[in-house]
Amino acid sequence: MKKNILSSLLICFVIQVQAQTKSKIRSVTVYLDGAEINRQAPVKLKSGTTEFTFNKLSPHIQESSIQISGLKTASILSINYGINYLSKQKQNDSITALKADLEAIEGSIQYEYDLISGYNEEISLIQSNKRLGNESEVVSLEELKKFATYYRTRITELKSAINTSNKTVDKLTNQKQTINKQLLEFNSDEKIQTGEITLKLNSEKPIELDLKIAYNIKNAGWFPIYDLKADKINSPINLEYKAHVFQNSGCDWTNVDLVLSTSDPNTNNEKPIVNPKYLNFVNPYSNYQSQRATRSYNYKYNPLVKTVSGVVTSSSDGLPLPGVTIIEKGTSNGVQSDFDGNYALKTSGGNAIVYSYVGMKTEELPIHSSIMNVALNEDASLLDEVVVTGYENRPNNSFVKALSGQVAGLNITKSSGQPGGNSLVQLRGVSSFHGNVEPLFIIDGYLVNESNFRSLNENDIASIDVLKDAKATAIYGNRGNNGVIVIKTKNGFRPNKNELGVTIETGITNTRFEIDKAYSIPSDGDVTVIEIDKFNVPAKYTYFSAPVLNENVFLTAKIGNWEQYNLLPAEANVYFEGSYSGKTNINPGATSDSLTISLGVNPNIIVKRTQRNDFKKTTFIGNNKVVYKAFEIEVRNNKQSNIQLTLLDRIPITQNKSIKLDDIDTGTSQYDKDKGILKWVINLSSGAVDKVEHSYSIKYPKGKRINL
Repeated sequence: MKKNILSSLLICFVIQVQAQTKSKIRSVTVYLDGAEINRQAPVKLKSGTTEFTFNKLSPHIQESSIQISGLKTASILSINYGINYLSKQKQNDSITALKADLEAIEGSIQYEYDLISGYNEEISLIQSNKRLGNESEVVSLEELKKFATYYRTRITELKSAINTSNKTVDKLTNQKQTINKQLLEFNSDEKIQTGEITLKLNSEKPIELDLKIAYNIKNAGWFPIYDLKADKINSPINLEYKAHVFQNSGCDWTNVDLVLSTSDPNTNNEKPIVNPKYLNFVNPYSNYQSQRATRSYNYKYNPLVKTVSGVVTSSSDGLPLPGVTIIEKGTSNGVQSDFDGNYALKTSGGNAIVYSYVGMKTEELPIHSSIMNVALNEDASLLDEVVVTGYENRPNNSFVKALSGQVAGLNITKSSGQPGGNSLVQLRGVSSFHGNVEPLFIIDGYLVNESNFRSLNENDIASIDVLKDAKATAIYGNRGNNGVIVIKTKNGFRPNKNELGVTIETGITNTRFEIDKAYSIPSDGDVTVIEIDKFNVPAKYTYFSAPVLNENVFLTAKIGNWEQYNLLPAEANVYFEGSYSGKTNINPGATSDSLTISLGVNPNIIVKRTQRNDFKKTTFIGNNKVVYKAFEIEVRNNKQSNIQLTLLDRIPITQNKSIKLDDIDTGTSQYDKDKGILKWVINLSSGAVDKVEHSYSIKYPKGKRINL
C-alpha cells in the first residue's frame, strides 16, 4: 500500500516538472487573417520515452496546424493539444496597474460608505436621547440652552460630514467608471484559460534537442494603410505603405522577428468544379434561388474603423438607392440609406456589414474602411476607379544595357529623351494593348519587381529565358500576357531590402515583408504601426468636376503601373500642400491600368450648371408628352495659373420602349452613347471663362410620370 502511495506521489511530481517545460516565441509570420507562431524549446531526452508539456500557450491554436521540427534521431509518438482552465494568462502591466487602482478605489468607496453609516448611527442615537429630565424633574433653562447648542452643532457637523463623504463617493465612482472604460478599451476581460501542447518523444539514447514548434492562431492579423503626400501641383506623390499589426492570442509577442504575408490561410483553397446546368420548371411558390458566384473582394477586417459612411447605388444604372437596409452583421445595429443613397453607421464591434434591398442581391462586406461605397448586384471589377498608383524613377543599370541585343526577343529602348531617364524593357511580339507595359521578371523562382531586375550584376547570371504567348500564360496566367523573363543566377538570389530595411519577396501567390528589426506586440488587440515601404511616384494632375452631382472642382492625381508596388485594397490618408485632405480607397483589384485620387476641392475654379430658359417647355403630341431639356455649364478660372479641367455631365438612357429620347445635341463633348456620359477636357488660362452646352428631348405617354 505504501509503495503504491509513493508511486502516485512520484507520478504527480513528474507531471508537475513536465508542466514547467518552457518555450519562447522567436518569430511570427502574420497573415491578413491569422498568424503562424514559431517557438523554440531546448529539451533533454533520456533513452526511451519522454513526455513534455509546453504550457502558457495561446488558447486559440488551430490544432491541425501544429508542427514539430529539430528532432534529429528522435521520433514523435504523439502530439496532443488541450486547454488548461486552471492556468491563468499573464495580463500586461498597464492592465495590472489599472486593476490595482480599481481595487484601491473600491476600498476607498467602501470606507466612505462606512463613515456615512457611522454618522447616521450617531444622528439616530442623538435623536432618540434628546428628551431632557422626567415628569418629576424640571430642566433648568441653562441646561436646556447647553443641550440645544450641542444638538445643533453636532447634527450640523454630522450632516456636513455625510455630505462630504457623498461627494467623495461620487468622485471615486467617476474615477472607477473611467478606469473601467479604459480596461474595456484594453479588451481586459478575465481570460483564465491557456493552451498546452503535450509531446511524447522516443529516443534510443540520451540526446539534447533544440525543438522548433510551429502552429497557427486566428486571433491576429495585419491590414495595410497608406499615406499619400503631395507638396504642390505637378510634383511627385510620396506613397508611404504602412502595416497595422494586431493580436489578441493570449500571449504577448516580445522582441520577435516579424514577417508580414499577404496570404490568407483561412481562404477556401478548394478550386470550383463546373458541372452542367440543366434548365427545368420550378414551383413558383418554392424558395428556389439561383447559385451565386463567390466574389473576390480581397477586403479584410480593419478593427480601427469605428464609423462607416458611403453611398449605395444600383449597379445597373448607377442611381442612388434610398431605403437600403444596412446592418452590422450579428447585431441589431443598423440604419437605412437616405434619398440620395447616403448612410452613416457607428460600428459596435462587428466584423462585417450586410446591405439588403428589395429586388437586389444582398451584399456582405468586411468592415475595411471608413468609406464603403456599395453598388448592389454588380461585380466589384466593374466599379469606377477610385484609387492610386504610380511610376517610380529608377536610375539606369549597366546590367540592363548589357542585355540589349544579347537575348533573343528582348527589346530595350530609351523611355524618354530626358537625361538619366530609364530604359524600357519589352519583349518583341507580345501584346501592346496597354501601352508600354514591361514583362514579369522571375529570378531563381522569385517573382520580383523591375528594381530587383535592374540591380543584378551581369557576371552573376547563369541563364536567361524569354517566355511569350501561351508558354507565359500557361505558367503565370494573365500576368504573363506581356511576356516573362526567367533568370537563373550562379549563387542564388535574395530580393533587395528597401530603404526602410524591409526585405520584400514576391512569390507566385503572395508577397512577404521581412521586417529588419524585432518588435513587441502585446496581446491586447491594439494596433502597432510598422512602415514597410515608400515610393516617390510622378503623377499627372488635373482638375475634375461633375456639376450634375456636385459643382465643386476637385484636384486629382492620376498615376499608372501600380501593380509593381505590391499594394492591397486599403484606406489611404491624403495630404496636399502640408494639409490633410481626407481619405480615399486604394483598390488594386480594379481592372483599369491607372488609379486616380482626389486631393481636395479648389474654390478658385468656379463651375455653374444652369438650365437654358429657351428650352424650358413642355408640349403634347397626340397621346404623348414631350419635355425639352437644355443645359449650359460655365467655367471660370480665378487662379493665377493656367489649368486643365475634365468636365462630366450626362444624358439619360431609356429603360422602357415607351420612353424615347430625341433631338440629342452633345455639343463639343466626347459622348459615350452606351453610358450617356458627356466629357469635355477644357484648357483655361488665368482669368478666362468658357461655356459648354448640351440638350435633348424626352417623349413619353401623358398621364405617366418619369424620374427626370
